Amino acid sequence: MNKLCFSCIIGILCIIFLHSFFYVHAETSGSFFSNVLGDLEKNINEKSTELQKIKEQRDLLQRSLDAVSEVGSSLKKDIQTYNTSINQLNLSIKSSSVHIEKLNLEIDVISDEIQSIKQGTELKKYAIARLMGEIQQADNESLIERLLKSESLSDSIAKIENIRTLNSALSNNIKNLQSLQTEYKEKLETTKNKVNQKEVQKETLKNLQQITAEQKTEKQKLLEVTKSQEQIYQQQIDKLDAQQGEISSIITEFEDKLRASFNPSLLPTQRPGVLGFPVESPYITQCYGPTSFAIRAYRTKSHNGIDFGTPVGTPVLAAESGTIARTGNNDRGTSRWSKYQYGKYIVVEHENNLATLYAHLSSQVVKAGDRVEKGQIIGYSGNTGYSTGPHLHFSVLWAQTLQYKSIPPAAGLVPVGVNIDPAFYLQSLSGFPKGRDSGCK
Repeated sequence: MNKLCFSCIIGILCIIFLHSFFYVHAETSGSFFSNVLGDLEKNINEKSTELQKIKEQRDLLQRSLDAVSEVGSSLKKDIQTYNTSINQLNLSIKSSSVHIEKLNLEIDVISDEIQSIKQGTELKKYAIARLMGEIQQADNESLIERLLKSESLSDSIAKIENIRTLNSALSNNIKNLQSLQTEYKEKLETTKNKVNQKEVQKETLKNLQQITAEQKTEKQKLLEVTKSQEQIYQQQIDKLDAQQGEISSIITEFEDKLRASFNPSLLPTQRPGVLGFPVESPYITQCYGPTSFAIRAYRTKSHNGIDFGTPVGTPVLAAESGTIARTGNNDRGTSRWSKYQYGKYIVVEHENNLATLYAHLSSQVVKAGDRVEKGQIIGYSGNTGYSTGPHLHFSVLWAQTLQYKSIPPAAGLVPVGVNIDPAFYLQSLSGFPKGRDSGCK
């Protein structure tokens, strides 16, 4: 056997040896990695189960709040609402903490996978370099030179087959390397997303803790001011109802005048999905228009948005990308009878001539002029303003008619404009749970 043939065989054997060495090493480390990964995945599954149980507990409390909301105003009812909201907030705080732990575990899993990919990448690069060296050496001789140096025809054929084997191995290794590099980029992007999610959860946790403290303070003040006497409470609520009725009449008068200039052709075509839901896992307690509750409870006899029953402290999401037009607060205090109209609210103007209003918030985390993206957290739901219980009020308005009016005794400025049924632009509401008195068609 001549020098070239011997060199080719030695090269192939060397590559086989290297593959065997790294395979055994990978098997050994892979076994350890599998055990570690298995433990991490087990912990992740346990965290997922824990999160689901917390969600079920919060949902159960929310249903009890919905039932309480249908009862007339009373001091006992408001204290019960505070107690339930505080319990929900404590569950939400626990949920955020568990979510952060789960994300840390998921990041650990991806980090281990990235390390394994790096090792595989180095192996492929080394194998490719060896193969290219062997092919280059073999290619230095022409086919005629190989035939002349070969002892026999079978020897010549063997040399050619060896080169083909080397080329095939090189092609496979390059494909595998490209696949590893693609997977590496995907894992890095996934890690980045997980880290961003963790930061969001950490910010949410901080806000929830603050909201919980505020709810406890408000409850204590309510007890102190009323001296736990129902009669004092009812006198204040009766006065509030009369004042709020006057505010609603003034708003209706403004909006009726604005509607006279309404040009529907300037709005986006009515179709589902133009706007996203402002909360995850939406539960609808009141739809748009003359609902039975609106006819019974509002002087206007109509509801100008959609209400989503959701615990105090639930993240509120921008329904579409846009600019924060205004944040405000119509409340004059934290007592039930000093809360007017929308309470804490946010208005976002979008580029499609629509604006969205998010009301009764416990907290706002954006300011006027901020640019927000669809799905971004802009605040947290609450029970501020003229509200019978914790929920998010969501309105859609024709942006060109938006005005902000001073309407005492409401504090600050009240947003008014031509309102539109959000159902025209949201995903179909038919597949989502609704309260029994939601008034949805």
